[in-house]
Amino acid sequence: MAMNKVLESSQYIQSKYKVKPKIGIVLGSGLGVYIDQIQNKTIILYKDIPHFKRTTVEGHDGRLILGDVHGVPVAALQGRMHSYEGHPMEDIVHPVRTLAALGIEMLFVTNASGGINADFHPGDLVSIVDHINLSGRNPLVGPNIAELGPRFPDMGQAYDPDLTALLKQVAANHHVNLKSGVYCSVLGPTYETPAEIRMLRTIGADLVGMSTVPEVIAANHLGLKVAGVACVTNYAAGIKAEKLNHADVKKVAEKAMVGFATILTETISELKKLGKI
Repeated sequence: MAMNKVLESSQYIQSKYKVKPKIGIVLGSGLGVYIDQIQNKTIILYKDIPHFKRTTVEGHDGRLILGDVHGVPVAALQGRMHSYEGHPMEDIVHPVRTLAALGIEMLFVTNASGGINADFHPGDLVSIVDHINLSGRNPLVGPNIAELGPRFPDMGQAYDPDLTALLKQVAANHHVNLKSGVYCSVLGPTYETPAEIRMLRTIGADLVGMSTVPEVIAANHLGLKVAGVACVTNYAAGIKAEKLNHADVKKVAEKAMVGFATILTETISELKKLGKI
């Protein structure tokens, strides 16, 4: 059934846009304005695509943007679904599976995160090098869909080392400070308690958020190369004496857009020059 839904979604998109995208991008809270970097845009609302769910969180517009960056065809998901909205895992990863059916070979995932690492501050950009899944959810639970991937996909390099290294190199070349860290996914929608943050720091998390990991698991299952960039939008609970709210998260992410846009756009350009796409 899930496979039929993927095919129906991809066929609808192909009826509106004939070019095969090579790169997929998932844009998190406050980062949706990256679509300004995409040329020759075709915009399709999620609500018009069969089996895509509407987004309900501020900063997640719910649009698929098809076009090109430096002449490379891309498909950008402007907004994502989250478990805390009540969506089943299948619906959360359905857009990524649909992009794979359209032809993408690489996926860039982005998010707004709380900073746990003492060296991370609001506005910092962080390359995700690994993750910890404490959400209690996994999109591969249930019968395996063999057409998508194996029953037990390896997650030893969930974030492709070569793609991640290229992100870092591009950032250095363009004088953008891109840090590195481990992202922890929790269910939400409440922000974490100070005690929970102390626990997460102890087990090796540098960042915390409520998204991304399901998409990364689904992408690895599909055999896609994945790279992730997080924008630190706030100090995690207990690190500073301040209350957390989503409006501030969105504002900080928007301020970090210049560096973020440079890294992503120029990495796509480098991939083209290197003949990787």
